[in-house]
Amino acid sequence: MTDAQDVSAKKGKVIASGIVGNVMEWYDFAIYGYFAIVIGQKFFPSEDPSISVIAAFGAFAAGFLARPLGGMLLGRLGDVVGRPQVLMISIFMMALPTMILGLLPSHEHIGIAAPILVVLLRIIQGLSVGGEYTSSSVFLAEHAPAKSRGFLTSWSTWGAVAGILVGSGVGAIFTNLLTPEQISDWGWRIPFLMGGSIAVMGLWLRRGLKDHEPPKEGTAPVTLLVRDHLGSLARIIGLNAGSGVAFYLVFVYSVTYMKEIDQLAGEIAFDLNTAAMVLMLVVMPLAAKLSDRIGRKPVLLVGMGGVLLGAVPCFMLMHSTNPASIFAGEAILAVLVGIFSGPIAAANVEQLPRNVRCTGTAVSYNLAVGIFGGTTPMIAAWLIRSTNDPIAPAYYLLVFALVSFLTAFTFKEKAGAPLD
Repeated sequence: MTDAQDVSAKKGKVIASGIVGNVMEWYDFAIYGYFAIVIGQKFFPSEDPSISVIAAFGAFAAGFLARPLGGMLLGRLGDVVGRPQVLMISIFMMALPTMILGLLPSHEHIGIAAPILVVLLRIIQGLSVGGEYTSSSVFLAEHAPAKSRGFLTSWSTWGAVAGILVGSGVGAIFTNLLTPEQISDWGWRIPFLMGGSIAVMGLWLRRGLKDHEPPKEGTAPVTLLVRDHLGSLARIIGLNAGSGVAFYLVFVYSVTYMKEIDQLAGEIAFDLNTAAMVLMLVVMPLAAKLSDRIGRKPVLLVGMGGVLLGAVPCFMLMHSTNPASIFAGEAILAVLVGIFSGPIAAANVEQLPRNVRCTGTAVSYNLAVGIFGGTTPMIAAWLIRSTNDPIAPAYYLLVFALVSFLTAFTFKEKAGAPLD
């Protein structure tokens, strides 16, 4: 093997190691969101079906609310012990609850213990996600050359979207192959059990990973963050709040929206959502590469500015019985969110120095996405039920898009500059 081939192979392993954990974790969150109606019936039964869906998304949100704590614990571990160690721990914490949920008896068999256990499993997974995404972003950024840091770091976000795409694809396959009765009886469990195979791949890829630099002893990262970096934390929170709301509204809640509000067949809803995510996966690395050339800020402003202008018109297209109209609305939002998501991982990492980078990005990112993004499906369902307005989620998205758009103006531009 030549030196160039060796360098390419090592770079490929670094990228694959950063991607695989996000694929695993977001695959799980995706299939939970996509099978939320069945999960609500099985574990949160109610005479009102909409209450069951809201309760199921409430358990989904509980996992996200645990993310800031997970980010603080695992992020601190990443700064003090090392990035690779955190990446191994986080994938374990996600894989086991995913498989357990696939085997968990329903409310009919174990009563109140069923919903309690679902919530506990989501909390464990939320702790895991709190460390996984940001630690992998930091790991990729620190191993990337300055001139291509946006492009290489974007693969952590790409892996997360790919996980949701895999979940969407699996949901589409099972929805097409099985009857609604089979899905309700046992079919929904199989995708959760399948998640174990992704975890095994992740553990194999992450064996023997080396840190870019050894951790340095010094003041605890949390103390340094509070003392010296509150402004950077606020910027990361503001930028990711709109991103989180947009992402979970467009790619997680949308399947439930199409089925419950638009009365679209389940298989068509999955197919449309899968196609929209393919668009986003194509756009993201291109937007990240562009940000390496012209800067993060212009790309971020174009992406979120487009979401700000397009939120209401796109939801008006999505509120339809015509699949072409629905896809047009979702596809436009998918492209805009993809533009914004391409450079965002690098932009987050570039705001903080190495000694607090894992902790700072984990805490701020997870506060934003945990509080605002993870609660979005539940709030969207509640807004429609409370207002009887099927466009209501678009107004919620518009508010947070404005927050992120304004925050992007305050970001420190570090594209192409040394990380430290």
